[in-house]
Amino acid sequence: MAAHIQEQEELENFKYFWKSWGRWLFAALVAAAIGYLGYVLYQSHQVKKDQEAAGVLTQLVEKAQSNADAKAVNADLQNLQQNYSGTIAAAQATFMVAGTEFDKGSYDTAANHLNWVLKNQPDPVVQAMAAQRLAVVRLQQNKYEEALAALNTKVAPAFEPLLLETKGDVYLAQGKNKEALQVYEQVLAQLPKDAANRESVQFKADQLK
Repeated sequence: MAAHIQEQEELENFKYFWKSWGRWLFAALVAAAIGYLGYVLYQSHQVKKDQEAAGVLTQLVEKAQSNADAKAVNADLQNLQQNYSGTIAAAQATFMVAGTEFDKGSYDTAANHLNWVLKNQPDPVVQAMAAQRLAVVRLQQNKYEEALAALNTKVAPAFEPLLLETKGDVYLAQGKNKEALQVYEQVLAQLPKDAANRESVQFKADQLK
């Protein structure tokens, strides 16, 4: 009997709880379910976008390797930049075309491509690469202030030596040997002992002592 009474009390308590809070609890559960579903769909959509972008990149590379019309290559690049701007494939394609333009001596065009990467690709590795390459382009043009401005891009600490070494190269090109030496020494202080470029940076520093 006592058990039956307890069950009745629990049932009444549940009814009261549901009447008071049930619809809000239900709404919260629905919202959570919708949020989870949205996350799953977003991930699925992102994977699909990445796959599509990779396909366009493959086409672009094949056209470039076969010396296809530059217009065809640029059409694929525009497709990637406009429809898949957040993908790594878009960054890879833009880097590749920027490199081609640099080799041709079309420095401003190369710089425009690299600026696109900086504006559209938040990945820290991509940001560091784009900033460093943009600085190299401006250095090639003897546009030293623009090169230094590119190297002021905020990057993760792990990528600072990459930008600092190029900054030293800019100072060296300007004839600012003291500043170049200071920067190279900063690079050496930050680089791991087994870094691949440590020897070359050390050589640059030694030549200025």
